[in-house]
This record gives sequence, structure tokens and C-alpha cells, in this order.
Amino acid sequence: MSTKPTAVEPDGWPKPKGYSNGMVAPAGARLLAVAGQVAWDERGKIVSDDLAAQFGQALAHVQQVVTAAGGSAEHFLRLTYYVTDKEEYRRRTAEIGERYRAVLGRNYPAATLVEVKGLLEPGARVEIEATAALPPA
Repeated sequence: MSTKPTAVEPDGWPKPKGYSNGMVAPAGARLLAVAGQVAWDERGKIVSDDLAAQFGQALAHVQQVVTAAGGSAEHFLRLTYYVTDKEEYRRRTAEIGERYRAVLGRNYPAATLVEVKGLLEPGARVEIEATAALPPA
């Protein structure tokens, strides 16, 4: 029995790029909800004004939480990205994709991008939250 979530792609739909339309958690998985993570360093300061740099740092924090709970990149079910400028995100998709693959490889869970007016942490341009299906304890 696989301990990894499985992608769900309805027949006849175009193949998504960089995400899956749905994910099914394997039987017996433990669900982990990861709070929104921003791009701060060990002192609690935002690492950069650059959107791609912030994306990479925030995603690395999400991955660290999943790892601390006993999971890995293959266990992600869902990612939600909150960005303050969706047009910049679109323009910089290639750079952001490089940062994504550096952290999660070619694992593509279900994902949603939401443009927001602002984020709680001053200077944050992206916040990422996740759900993971961890192997049984």
C-alpha cells in the first residue's frame, strides 16, 4: 500500500502545469495542517523585498514543518499561496517555479493562488499554507 497521496485528474481536462486538480490521501494517513508561513529569517525579519526570494524562503519553511512532523515533499496534499501582486507572480512564474522545484522537486499537490490586499507581517509579499498526508506513525 502506498503512503503517498495520489493525484486526481478528470478525464478530458487539460493537464495542469505546476499543480494537481485534486489529491487523495492514502488510507491511514495522518493529516497535517501547516499554518501560513512567510519569508523570515532566524531573527524574524523578512529576508528580501524580492517576491521570488520570499516565495522560496516561505516554501522552505512549509517544507521544514512537514519534515519535522515526519513527512517529505511527496506527502503534500494542498498548497495555498497568498500574494500581494498576482500580476508580478505571473510575470515571474519561471523564477518562482525554479524556487519551487528547489524545495519540493517535481511533486505537484493541489494548489490555489489568492491575491490579497496585504499580509499580517510587514514587508511580506507572499504567505504559504499547506496540508500534508503523513505516513502512519
